[in-house]
Amino acid sequence: MAGALLRGGVRRFPWLCNVLLYGGLFAAGDAAQQLWRRRGQPPDWAQTRRVALVALAFHGNFSYVWLRALERALPGRRPAAVLGKVLCDQLLGAPVAILAFYTGMSILQRKEDIFSDCKKKFWNTYKTGLMYWPFVQLSNFILVPVYLRTAYTGLCGFVWATFICFSQQSGDGTAKSAFMWLQREKVNADEESSEK
Repeated sequence: MAGALLRGGVRRFPWLCNVLLYGGLFAAGDAAQQLWRRRGQPPDWAQTRRVALVALAFHGNFSYVWLRALERALPGRRPAAVLGKVLCDQLLGAPVAILAFYTGMSILQRKEDIFSDCKKKFWNTYKTGLMYWPFVQLSNFILVPVYLRTAYTGLCGFVWATFICFSQQSGDGTAKSAFMWLQREKVNADEESSEK
């Protein structure tokens, strides 16, 4: 019943539902990385609001328009069309999304050099994204109906948001920095439990 109601709402108001879901999941990704990164400290809800604003104002809308444009340009689920959409997404869409995230966050944080994070972290983040997003979009273009693609991207974006928000605040845009941080946290947790 609830699933049918949700599908009906998404079909009736696809832009609104997709963008809201995308923004909510991106903000949840930031909240999750903060809970892991700031254990024992209260979350920085102002930071999560900034992430939500960037996701709602740009990323959700961009994803919605971009995925529909890709479908119009390369319609269907034929292997050539799917691979073309994935290639276009990674060569054109991904760089725009990464630049918009780092720049948007810098603007909202009132940083003096709004391109500083882009200069330092763009290529690392882009290369890390190439290990994740092509597989997400491949499944998206093969399995997901057009009207749910932004929502699916947002769902998978939760994992990405956790990573990119960590990178924006503490990392260098590489998966290695995130894994090293997780490993240090595990060692610290193991030491704390052995002391008890």
